[in-house]
Amino acid sequence: MTRVLSFLLTLVLAALALLALPPADAARVADISNTRHNLSASGPGTVKATTESQICVFCHTPHAAENIPNAPLWNRKLSGATYSNTYNSSSVDASIDELSQGPGGLSRLCLSCHDGTMAIGNVNVSNGQANQSISMTGTGAGGTMPAGAGTSTGFTRNLGTDLTNDHPISFTYDAALAARDGELRSPDGAVVGTRVRGQPKPKLPLENGQMQCTTCHDPHLRETDPTKGAGKFLRLNRLQESSPTGGNFSDAGDIFCLACHDKGGQLWALSAHANPLVADEQFNTSAATLREFPANLPVWRAACLSCHDTHTVQGARRLLREGTDSLSTPKAGGNSAIEETCYQCHSTLAQSALSNVTQVPNIKDDFALTRRMPIKTTDQQAGSEVHDIGTGTGTQRGKDFIESPTLLGKANLLNRHVECTDCHNPHRVIKNRLFNANATVPEAGGTHNHAAGHTNIASGVLKGSHGVEPVYGGAAFGTVPAAYDIKRGDGGVGASTVVTSTWVTREYQVCLKCHSNYAYDTPPRLGDSGGGTPSGTNGMVNFTNQAMEFQAPTGHKGELSTIDSGAFAGIPPGQSYTVNYRTNNHRGWHPVMGNTGRTHAIRGTSTTSWRAPWNATADVGSQTMYCSDCHGSNTAADSVVPAGGENGSPWGPHGSTNNFILKGEWSATTGAAGREGSFTANALCFKCHSPNTYADRNGGGGTGFRNSSFSNLHAHHTDKIEHLRCTWCHIAVPHGWKNKAFLVNLNDVGPEGGLAPGTQVRNNTRAAYNNPPYYVNAALKVRNFATSGNWSEGNCGSSGAPGNGQSGRDWMRDSSESCGGLP
Repeated sequence: MTRVLSFLLTLVLAALALLALPPADAARVADISNTRHNLSASGPGTVKATTESQICVFCHTPHAAENIPNAPLWNRKLSGATYSNTYNSSSVDASIDELSQGPGGLSRLCLSCHDGTMAIGNVNVSNGQANQSISMTGTGAGGTMPAGAGTSTGFTRNLGTDLTNDHPISFTYDAALAARDGELRSPDGAVVGTRVRGQPKPKLPLENGQMQCTTCHDPHLRETDPTKGAGKFLRLNRLQESSPTGGNFSDAGDIFCLACHDKGGQLWALSAHANPLVADEQFNTSAATLREFPANLPVWRAACLSCHDTHTVQGARRLLREGTDSLSTPKAGGNSAIEETCYQCHSTLAQSALSNVTQVPNIKDDFALTRRMPIKTTDQQAGSEVHDIGTGTGTQRGKDFIESPTLLGKANLLNRHVECTDCHNPHRVIKNRLFNANATVPEAGGTHNHAAGHTNIASGVLKGSHGVEPVYGGAAFGTVPAAYDIKRGDGGVGASTVVTSTWVTREYQVCLKCHSNYAYDTPPRLGDSGGGTPSGTNGMVNFTNQAMEFQAPTGHKGELSTIDSGAFAGIPPGQSYTVNYRTNNHRGWHPVMGNTGRTHAIRGTSTTSWRAPWNATADVGSQTMYCSDCHGSNTAADSVVPAGGENGSPWGPHGSTNNFILKGEWSATTGAAGREGSFTANALCFKCHSPNTYADRNGGGGTGFRNSSFSNLHAHHTDKIEHLRCTWCHIAVPHGWKNKAFLVNLNDVGPEGGLAPGTQVRNNTRAAYNNPPYYVNAALKVRNFATSGNWSEGNCGSSGAPGNGQSGRDWMRDSSESCGGLP
């Protein structure tokens, strides 16, 4: 009689399954007998009964079923395990209270096998007998779910009781949650929703408004199309089947994740990780096999599953695939390491999961260089991965990767760190020169256009990232920004590039998020993070506030006199004479935040003064530049473009063989090495400034340092002194300065050197002056500033006591402060 009832139950369940069958041409069919959930002796999997032929008995019974609401005649006890560790993150907007209570509802049915605590063959009723244990093969210890690759990996059926690495379940998913998150679709009852009697069943059914395992999985389904790979019992496509559109969810074409997660619509669909015209690289055989992907699967089809796995390695955060520091393959446990997810593809061909990486930047090797951003947890002072989006103030913080400045180092320098998602939003990056370009037409690179007409507009790889714009209360060098405007979100195709936009429009806005007092109260010490430039290099001990340095005040553009640059005017400390270092003087800066307004005509320079693309007559004075024009991996001596070109080569400041993650050498000895045009090898300055002009006694081309007798006083001094060092006359940190042309003035060393404004130093000594970070082997004293093209020897020299009071050639050649013997 029991076998008859069991047979009838099988027929009933089969009939119910037939009612829910998709159309005949669909890939998924209700066919549990040919799935691994057929645990009978006839099952196709490795875990199955030794003799039991009944298929449904492992889960269902017509009599003596568990009293579980909504459960389908359940034939198993529920696990008594305590799930103390459930999914959580700072960017999850679901009820923390619900999540902390652990799995409930129908999810508990799945976990009665998949948490690995109960024997699979233990059922309430079998063959009319209560509390039976069906003999099984292929199980783990005690007849439980086998570990497979290990319970701590993302490649196992045994999820364990630690669910921090598994998609959240048993939480309310409604319109309010979707609104709080900003990147979730509101349940519509058709795709996602709670089933209503008499109405069509939602494609992804909630249980009483809650997300459960059964929302995504139907244990009876089988995937019949081999091109779609393992179906994983998913109710919808496991992979992207057609080019993503970013519009309404398509159950025929879209990956199942997009039924709930709407990552900015077209922002995701056209991103470099989803666009078929960009993400066309294929997973190699071993990677595809491990991930149960079909052969030759391109990245765009893997879509979300390229970087995430709904049941990933333990220790990873935000369901990041392989996102831990484990050294095993596949990764097994470990601590969160976001970069490892990116390294799956962004590494050498031998290390990559892809079969071709020609156009995929190898970021991993850059982060292994001598000087690098502290991306590894072992390089970070906190000793753990501090980075955490969704923190700070405001709404929908996870959507825009917002992070609290406290986690960047504000009030706690131990928190300083770098992670890939500090600078990049992987859901929005595009392979285009500009962040607001039309990504339907990818370009040769996602980095900026390094050609004439150079700008500082953010490139496609920074699209949708989080940054800050300084707000200044004054123009004087040394005045730190009074506040910062947060930049977040994305303006779409053709978005405004004005700096006041609410989204990131400039690369420096991303850099200043860490390299300014937005991220600290006291400047951090060099070398405190692993891989950093050691403290004391070039005399520098601490980082400098680059938001203060790079300020480009509108009132200081062009060639003019200003009174608010920070230069001194008045009576020097302890003296009786008066000086004025403001006439013909103004702030100087490299044009990262804004152009200088100082044209070829104003400077008296020519196209031979700079290397391309900086030398075009129409652009000098009006163009801007990027932080990454100077900072990044080492490049050829005459260029800042990465070796091998930009398509597939990293451009940004990930790591370098040079100190300060520079693209070339920069130290106290950088400059002309001899009279006949020899100069420091691979000098950073001469990647933009032509060494033929600045480091050769016969230098052609003009410079702003000239007069009616000499069109190039740089060349003249190289001839007379026989070598030049840039820091003799220019500050050692050339971001921005209180004087024009970054000129050192040892008649006016002030707060930047820890002294009173107008203090004269290097008095009656031929030794160079060192007071880092700005003064490194400095020698120049300016008595009064001249306009470009009108410099005379009388402009230089000591202004008076306590210096020797001499000027001109006598001061430079014969006095107690002469330039003879400078290092």
